[in-house]
Amino acid sequence: MVVDISYGSLFLILILLLPGILIEKYFKLGLLKSSTISIFRMYFQLSLIGIYLQYIFVYNNSIINILYLCIMIIAASFSTINTVGLKSKAFLVIFIPMLILIFSFSLFFNMIILKTGLFEAKYLIPISGMILGNCLNTSIISLTSFLSIFKNRKKEYLYTLSLGASKLEALKPYMAESISLSLRPAIATMATLGIVKLPGMMTGQILAGNLPITAIKYQIAVMVLIFGAQMYNAFLILILASRFFFDDYMLPRENLMK
Repeated sequence: MVVDISYGSLFLILILLLPGILIEKYFKLGLLKSSTISIFRMYFQLSLIGIYLQYIFVYNNSIINILYLCIMIIAASFSTINTVGLKSKAFLVIFIPMLILIFSFSLFFNMIILKTGLFEAKYLIPISGMILGNCLNTSIISLTSFLSIFKNRKKEYLYTLSLGASKLEALKPYMAESISLSLRPAIATMATLGIVKLPGMMTGQILAGNLPITAIKYQIAVMVLIFGAQMYNAFLILILASRFFFDDYMLPRENLMK
């Protein structure tokens, strides 16, 4: 039986963040307002989703599960757009890779690995959420680094084109560097699992009373899913970006950023 956390204790834990306000003020980070809003949004959103999931797991309707998953992907796509600073017209560049990967990887896990129902909410929603959350991070890092690298080396790109290279050939070094940067945190995380870090899914299953070896098997499978999705997501997003962010003359569009 898992020890419950009272609602009062959930707010009591915020005491740990109070010294951070002094750090924020001293260094003038400008993050106090945004971090405060994010924390209380997290409290509110997770409370709502906790109530909602109790019903969605019991009802377990495939259509509702799919719609909920699509809403998650749409929200993640707009979050990426806002974080990177792109205009909403870049929505499909981010949405399409996430949609393909979340559904294909989650259904593969449900059908092939777990051998459960095709859209079993108990597994589909949490697993998809973990994959999507990590793909969100990869999308932000890969796009931000790609745009930054390209901006700093734009003349090099134009020079490579003038030598007769195709657009993809000219962009290949920037894409490779961006994909590498976006995957390094995931690679470092996998390399230290079990030694430096005990991952959340494994810890949650152990706290829920499952055998550690069962929790470990789930965690290994999920980490492979997450890393694969992150790798393909970064690649697909940059491939689409290389088409959408450039005009027919292979020149960068100037009206993509906010």
